[in-house]
Amino acid sequence: MELFTRNELSILTEAREGPCVSIFMPTHRIPSETSQDRIRLKNLLRQAQEALQKYGLRASEAQALLEPAEPLLTQLPFWQRQKDGLAMFLAPQFYRYYLLPAPLEELLVVTDRFHLKPLLLLLSGDEGFYILALSQNQVRVLQGSRFRVSEIDLAEMPQSLAEALKYDEQEKQLQFHTGAPKAGADRAAIFHGHGVGTDDAKDRILRYFRQIDKGLQELLRNQQAPLVLAGVDYLLPIYQEVNSYGNLIDQGIIGNPEGLSAEELHAQAWALVKPYFEQSQHQAAAKYQQLAGTGKTSKQIREIVPAAYHGRIETLFVAVGKQQWGTFDPQGHAVAVHPEPEPGDQDLLDLAALHTLLKGGSVFAVKPENVPDGSLLAAVFRC
Repeated sequence: MELFTRNELSILTEAREGPCVSIFMPTHRIPSETSQDRIRLKNLLRQAQEALQKYGLRASEAQALLEPAEPLLTQLPFWQRQKDGLAMFLAPQFYRYYLLPAPLEELLVVTDRFHLKPLLLLLSGDEGFYILALSQNQVRVLQGSRFRVSEIDLAEMPQSLAEALKYDEQEKQLQFHTGAPKAGADRAAIFHGHGVGTDDAKDRILRYFRQIDKGLQELLRNQQAPLVLAGVDYLLPIYQEVNSYGNLIDQGIIGNPEGLSAEELHAQAWALVKPYFEQSQHQAAAKYQQLAGTGKTSKQIREIVPAAYHGRIETLFVAVGKQQWGTFDPQGHAVAVHPEPEPGDQDLLDLAALHTLLKGGSVFAVKPENVPDGSLLAAVFRC
């Protein structure tokens, strides 16, 4: 099993000799429901063997190509660690599968290349963000996207208030007394400060947070992704005073994050950043409409595919759940579109989206009705 990344996407796009089998299916995290997942995969592998034989392979050749996946059918630990979707790719001398945190519709494709468009949602739209989980006892930074989250090693950042101020003479519990009262004066008050109720306590936390901000600036250098704060309500505005990261969002996750798992923090953070990414999509669609008719946009597949291949697309909208079969000749820039798949065909929507991503463009994989101009593809060209 591999972690699905943009680098993995690049590997999957490489040309291969012989037929390529792409399998997608939904899976379940609940153990009582994994038996149906095993049956589903078994049926898909059987269908893949039939499709390979129609492709021209002998039965023994088809069986040999699919053989690496067969052991998974009886491996109980494999089914016990499922997420929401399984993607599997087999070709001569090649086998990879990915457990994905996104539901996938059941699909089997056997062509000369791997079919990858169902995976684009995991990488499209630049939907990356960070979570800074703060407490006086612990600091965590997490990197997330729409479907996944991981914790980042913080070797260069203080892990707690005590660690940050370990050389401070006032490291222990905040307590102080006023001086003894003068003769004849009212007795001065005695105050025991815990938390941020005193200037001294707030000053300590500010110094702690400045160290965190400094480490975070080094960690997120040149990043533009939104940052979500998580912490008890009185800490967040204090951190906002010292923050120097340019894309800290206004809303935060309120409550002590120490008892929350990475997945729980991710779910709450995604609810806060989702409108941010939806706004990015709306802005991209508005830019398309603004430039329509100027020669800087297109909804024509014969124009978009060569432009994507040569890295000339800034933003691409592509319809999920749809295919447009055909061929593309990079040498002559010729695109042939077929109503039904023919030998040697590939999904041209898939091809355009993949090359846009790999050449540094942005891809929004959306429902067909959300593609501008009512087409299956819509592109804004680079200036």
